[in-house]
Amino acid sequence: MSGSQCCDNPPTLNPASGAGSVTEVGGLKAYVSGPSDSKRAIVLISDVFGFEAPNLRKLADKVAAAGFYVVVPDFFNGDPYVPENVERPIPVWIRLHGTDKGFEDVKPVIMALKSKGISAIGAAGFCWGAKVVVELAKSDYIQAAVLLHPSLVTVDDIKEVKVPIAVLGAEIDKISPPALVKQFEEVLSTRPEINGYVKIFPGVAHGWTVRYKMEDENAVKHAEEAHGNMLDWFTDYVK
Repeated sequence: MSGSQCCDNPPTLNPASGAGSVTEVGGLKAYVSGPSDSKRAIVLISDVFGFEAPNLRKLADKVAAAGFYVVVPDFFNGDPYVPENVERPIPVWIRLHGTDKGFEDVKPVIMALKSKGISAIGAAGFCWGAKVVVELAKSDYIQAAVLLHPSLVTVDDIKEVKVPIAVLGAEIDKISPPALVKQFEEVLSTRPEINGYVKIFPGVAHGWTVRYKMEDENAVKHAEEAHGNMLDWFTDYVK
């Protein structure tokens, strides 16, 4: 995940943002929103900027308003990527916060949700988080997956997916360019047993679903379109 694009438009983190609250789920600090007695849960797995990004929490609240219990874990234990820290460029930070560790850390979160009586779980991943979600989608941990401008996801990953999966890609994306996203679509088209949905959004760049500026009406509109696609997917498959 080299190159600057994964880190363009960094959010201003705000630990107090969102209508939900911060608690512990499965051993990780997590932002939670929505009805705690819901039988349906969604896990949102952040990009490298972590779980205090206001746009991500706003999206969690939007999903929660549809009746889901939403959990946004802090996989980085208070250590999100900081672009100003020149001693830890993104390749160094990634070595310290690998997606393989993210996958191990999310398993207790899933178990904690199931232990509280939740019967259906979906997961969505943004950039870094998409790799963790695709690993979950290879197993029976979740019922549905959404990847939004994924990083590190490969064609071989898509070949192993076992649950309904939606991939929302950007036209202007050096990390998962349209050519790669179309390969994902080709793989899914050969697997009729898996419900797959692939969409490439024109005119937007990697990170557009969570790293937009509220004052940019066009950017907000594109982000909200993707949010709607994600929510529709979960409404259909997380029951």
